[in-house]
Amino acid sequence: MINLTDELRATSCGSGSGEDVEPRAGGVCGGALVFGGACLALGLIGLVRGDFTLVWHPMPDDVPGRSILAYLVALLFVLGGCGVTPPATRRWAGGVLAALFLIFVLTWGRRIIAAPLMIGTWLGTAEQLFLALAGIVLTLSPKALSGRALLAASFGFGGCEVIFGLGHFLSLSETVAMTPAWAPGGPRFWALATGGAHIAAGLALITGIGAVLAARLLALMFIAFGALVWIPQVAAEPTTWFGWCGNVINTALLGAVLVIGDAMAWRRCVFLNRASAEA
Repeated sequence: MINLTDELRATSCGSGSGEDVEPRAGGVCGGALVFGGACLALGLIGLVRGDFTLVWHPMPDDVPGRSILAYLVALLFVLGGCGVTPPATRRWAGGVLAALFLIFVLTWGRRIIAAPLMIGTWLGTAEQLFLALAGIVLTLSPKALSGRALLAASFGFGGCEVIFGLGHFLSLSETVAMTPAWAPGGPRFWALATGGAHIAAGLALITGIGAVLAARLLALMFIAFGALVWIPQVAAEPTTWFGWCGNVINTALLGAVLVIGDAMAWRRCVFLNRASAEA
């Protein structure tokens, strides 16, 4: 059960008991805007390249009709990204995006089976599952958001975050290589510190203790990753797709964190409104 005393106050609440009221713009919609924009960008890049998103979306070369499938997936990302912002289409669009990311959970899962001791395969799977869970949260009705479905999603997000953190420690040299050399304290310190932050946030999401605060701080960390790692990558090599795709995936992860944080904050408002009505 979420520890309400450690959570931030939500910025926007429903009225009455809240169970039959859609989250307003200050709730799930804010995260949906960022998440949807990133998915739209994924789709546009896919349409331009005519392929899947580099290392993030592995698809075997021997899949029948691979090129046509790449264009279809890209088009669905465009439609889903556009559809998650308007309340009228948010649920079906979230379902489309969740299904797309779950496809790549399965393709990464094949790699886990082939190389179960390689942390990279677990990281790739966790990233896609993290994004799929955001799509699933966007499909939930207000009643489901105020029930156990959201708690289950939070548990899933937390598990992915723990894997992200372990990845920093188990692939330390790769993480250090991506950290700015000029960072105070040195790249190694920040590689370890951000790994610890991922694990701490994951445990908060799993236990529910300070879960909303953890999601907000995670969002700040993903913003920092974009500003300090991925945007400089594009600036250094603007003609290659790796930096552009990395920026979009990082933004999608940011949007996913905002989606779960906003949903949990809205759930807290439902709880407080119900308690106030019963008082």
